[in-house]
Amino acid sequence: MRALISVSDKTGVVELAKELTALGVEVISTGGTAALLQKEGVAVRPVSEVTGFPEILGGRVKTLQPAIHCGILAIRSEPEHMRQLSEHGITPIDLVIVNLYPFKQTISRPGVSLAEAIENIDIGGPTMIRSAAKNFGDVAVVVNPSRYPQLIDELQRDGRVTDELRFELAVEAFQHTAAYDAIISHYLWERKPVRENFPPTLTLTYEKAQDLHYGENPHQQAAFYREPFVPVACIAGAEQLHGRELSFNNVNDTNAALELVKEFTVPAVVAVKHTNPCGVGTGATIAEAYRNAYEADPVSIFGGIIAANRPIDAATAEEIAKILTEVVIAPGFMTEALAVLTKKKNLRLLKVGNMASDSGRPRLDLKRVNGGLLVQDADTADLDRDALQVVTERAPSEKEMSDLLFAWKVVKHTKSNAIVLARDSQTVGVGAGQMNRVGAAKIAAEQAGEKAKGSVLASDAYFPFPDTVEEAAKAGVTAIIQPGGSVRDQDSIAAANAHGIAMVFTGMRHFKH
Repeated sequence: MRALISVSDKTGVVELAKELTALGVEVISTGGTAALLQKEGVAVRPVSEVTGFPEILGGRVKTLQPAIHCGILAIRSEPEHMRQLSEHGITPIDLVIVNLYPFKQTISRPGVSLAEAIENIDIGGPTMIRSAAKNFGDVAVVVNPSRYPQLIDELQRDGRVTDELRFELAVEAFQHTAAYDAIISHYLWERKPVRENFPPTLTLTYEKAQDLHYGENPHQQAAFYREPFVPVACIAGAEQLHGRELSFNNVNDTNAALELVKEFTVPAVVAVKHTNPCGVGTGATIAEAYRNAYEADPVSIFGGIIAANRPIDAATAEEIAKILTEVVIAPGFMTEALAVLTKKKNLRLLKVGNMASDSGRPRLDLKRVNGGLLVQDADTADLDRDALQVVTERAPSEKEMSDLLFAWKVVKHTKSNAIVLARDSQTVGVGAGQMNRVGAAKIAAEQAGEKAKGSVLASDAYFPFPDTVEEAAKAGVTAIIQPGGSVRDQDSIAAANAHGIAMVFTGMRHFKH
């Protein structure tokens, strides 16, 4: 039996090679791997001796030789294949242990040049892996060092690698090379002088972060995958400091809370249930912001997700600890806050780091449909205050304008049809995910109750009829912000004027489905 070993990640490779030679396996190897094995006293034969051709072009060509690939690709049960190997003096290769140049790690380094990146695109490695994976009927290919013990165990027990494991390893190998190529193609695509937003073929790769206990419901299996290059300020880049494992719904809801709280530059806290904000507050301190978020809806926040855009201090932790909370995510946690919150065994604490770390980063929004994928730019556009259009006889006061801009940030992250009522840096009513806009307004007003008097209203899309303005007037709303653009805009403007309500058009909508 012959094994070809050529690895960039040399974790466990010396131990593996020693076990293989002890089992009578001939080891052939390349470059740095061969040098390491020789240094450690492993009997190893350089690939150049097998091919009769030296490594050239600075190591770019080592294994791209018929003596290697014929040895890997020959079907052992095919007499003509074996006759040809014999005719050309080629020995079959039964084990291919290969992992690839560290392209991902290379391009992760600050300031890496395109030339450096190009030199870390592996050619021979993926070719050997794919050859071995194609011929899994006769060849075992190993790309992950964690598989080495399993490989040795089967060889020691049976003197061969089982059909089942060879197939499993082949699947893993093709997944490995596909992900490797996807990272390379994306890196180069981003550097095209002229780049189309949506290429003819969309090649994506994600790495498993963790298995989840179940999905949205207990009968659904689930896992969480993350992008190869994760920005710090996102759920996929968060560090869990305490609590039990995240669930599918935890991840989804925490993402919603975090993306909303990142909209604010002043201390802010967001409480989320079922991906919709149930309470949002800002303040001079994070503790004040939390109190405003809690008081916005003290019923719905129970069992919800809390996101803050400042580190959690002791005072805020004491307040959070008074209720049942699933997750708290923040840039960090003071030592005193951790002492308080870690007393709650099941509370998940996530540290996300610098909130501005992915600002300005272009992102795609992906939505899976049966048989396809919807792709769009993420809704990251900022509202230009100078472009706001006052369309009513009365303009908003400075305080009303401040509350309108606050509410506009929140409605952007609320499921359509969405209406948000806000006052004094706090949401007072949220109507989310309704089939008609006036229904969302009624829900928001009912939730707000007396707090609706003197509040402002934000709508994620225009008013097709004046009925939402009428509901706002009945509740005591004094100012409205909405995109405008309906053929019936004038009806809504007239209703606002009749009730003395100030109305501002943004020219931008925020549907969120």
